[in-house]
Amino acid sequence: MCKKLLIIVDMLNDFIDENGALYCGETAGAIVPFVKSRLETFRKVDDPVVYLTDAHDENDLEFEKFPRHCVAGTWGSQIIDELTPRANETIVLKKRYSGFFGTGLESILEQADPNEVEVVGVCTSICVMDTVGGLANRDYTIKVPVRGVADFDQDFHGFALKRMAQLYGAQIIEDIQI
Repeated sequence: MCKKLLIIVDMLNDFIDENGALYCGETAGAIVPFVKSRLETFRKVDDPVVYLTDAHDENDLEFEKFPRHCVAGTWGSQIIDELTPRANETIVLKKRYSGFFGTGLESILEQADPNEVEVVGVCTSICVMDTVGGLANRDYTIKVPVRGVADFDQDFHGFALKRMAQLYGAQIIEDIQI
């Protein structure tokens, strides 16, 4: 059993880089230093890190709702350089909003058996919230630091934080030591 596990959601070129196909705006770039500091904190004590990454097929039906983005194997689907995974860290490729849908995330979590799961990344109201919902449905203790999540839309961002706290029981952390 590990004490804590960090899930980093979709910190990918297409969302974080201003040249990305579905750039989340300056708020996404602003969370990079915080996410990097959380990553380093987990690495220092050898707590597990899991990266959830969009990896869409060329003609994914999601592109009817959003511009074409994060096609598997492209620059846009790569984790940003500042957060480059280490060999012992897990990357989970996903094709939908939830990190659980059609992936091995559930098995990874069962093997790690964390007391607590911290979730950071983008977008708060889409992939972060849907993954947090999956964690809640599996009875994990969840923390979401406000400084570690961002969204395209600030109203949706606020709604998602409120929903994750009220419905999923996630601890929304306003200030966390880095």
